[in-house]
Amino acid sequence: MRALRILLVFVVILGGVFIAVDRAAVYFAESLVADRVKVSGAEIGSTDVSIKGFPFLTQVAGSELDEVDVKISGIETSANGRSLRINRMNAELHQVRLTNGFSGVTAARATGTAVVSYEDLTKAAGEDVAIEYGANGKVKVTGAVTLLGRTISRSVLSTVSLTDGHTVRVHADKVPGEGIPGLERMVRERTDFEREIGGLPNGLKLETIRPTAAGLEISVTGTDVALAG
Repeated sequence: MRALRILLVFVVILGGVFIAVDRAAVYFAESLVADRVKVSGAEIGSTDVSIKGFPFLTQVAGSELDEVDVKISGIETSANGRSLRINRMNAELHQVRLTNGFSGVTAARATGTAVVSYEDLTKAAGEDVAIEYGANGKVKVTGAVTLLGRTISRSVLSTVSLTDGHTVRVHADKVPGEGIPGLERMVRERTDFEREIGGLPNGLKLETIRPTAAGLEISVTGTDVALAG
């Protein structure tokens, strides 16, 4: 019995050491991956990486991680000469392949959400245009037009949609003066616009877009998504 107790104590201690080493290795790997995350054609602010699953060391031995959660803040993108900042993006990566000592990180599949704030959307819209949440899944766009020498500010409720899988389209449902020759065109020139979203990690694509009080919420999915390497 004494030998059995000693063996059990030894097993418990050994298990504790293994868990401690495993968790320390996870922490180190998370920091390493976060430092190496790159987004093609864009600059990024901060990156946070969380590696799921236990034990971690056996996953590394097989050069594949079950799941990795990535949070990226401040993605500065540019397309067709227009910049559009993604405030934050959260992504769940599955079956993550590792190559060259974490220098290459590719996920077999990924799902996530990107958020564009109304402040950033306003900056991308153009001069003298302001955008805010308009409730009921719409956005409120306010722009100024000059008519007969007078500058008039007008606000419209607009629908936001995705076109071509990578372009955000803002289109007013109805504008003041609709049907009056020239006036509707002048208003829409201020309130309606399209902006392409570039700079997403290779392999990710935009699926749906939904205006919320916090900003435009865009769902993303992808296969063979490369974050590094």
